This record gives sequence, structure tokens and C-alpha cells, in this order.
Amino acid sequence: MDVEQALDQATQLYRETEEAHDQARKAAIKAVIAALRSGMRPTDVTERSPFTAAYVRRIARENGIEPAKPGPKSSK
Repeated sequence: MDVEQALDQATQLYRETEEAHDQARKAAIKAVIAALRSGMRPTDVTERSPFTAAYVRRIARENGIEPAKPGPKSSK
């Protein structure tokens, strides 16, 4: 297989799986929203999701979910 054929095949595969990836991303976002609304800590949501902490915060903001309250300060 030459490089042009490899590129054509990779492009075809990308286009065939693009819709499935988009649907999976939407499902993951819905699950993140549900987890945050249920009271799950954002840190735990991030660890279990495919998204970065910054993106989880963005999802929360865009869906009206308030930031988590800061934890107790440690005394030193």
C-alpha cells in the first residue's frame, strides 16, 4: 500500500467513525452533567471522564452548575 492509499483509507475511516465519536462525546457530556448535579465532586468526575478539569468546569458553567464550595482550610 502506498502513502496515498493509506491516506485515503485513514480519511475514509475517520469520516465513517466521526458520527459515532460525536454521539459518544454528547453522551459523556450528559453523564458529566448528571454526575455534577448529583453532588459528585468535580475532581472525581474529571478522573472518571474523558475530559480535562478545565473542560468539566466549562460544562458545569454552561449548564448552570455552581462551582464546588472550597473545602476547609488546613491549619499549619
